[in-house]
Amino acid sequence: MARVSGQTDSEHLLKALGGAIRAMRKGMDLSQEALADAAGIDRSHMGKIERGERNVTMLNIARIAAALHAKPSEILSAAGL
Repeated sequence: MARVSGQTDSEHLLKALGGAIRAMRKGMDLSQEALADAAGIDRSHMGKIERGERNVTMLNIARIAAALHAKPSEILSAAGL
């Protein structure tokens, strides 16, 4: 895979997605723990998602979106995907 700023394309995508989730969470004034709890995801896993360290399943994107009162497409759009 091609590298972007020392990252593979997939690493770049995961970091963009995680950053969008983090920005939306902070925009709602939610803690990471509160978002994880609302989405039914372990808090440490949520942290890894936000840092772009985990490949997120569509099911978890849907759970996170619901917890953020958003559509999955809104999260993807915010990430530039």
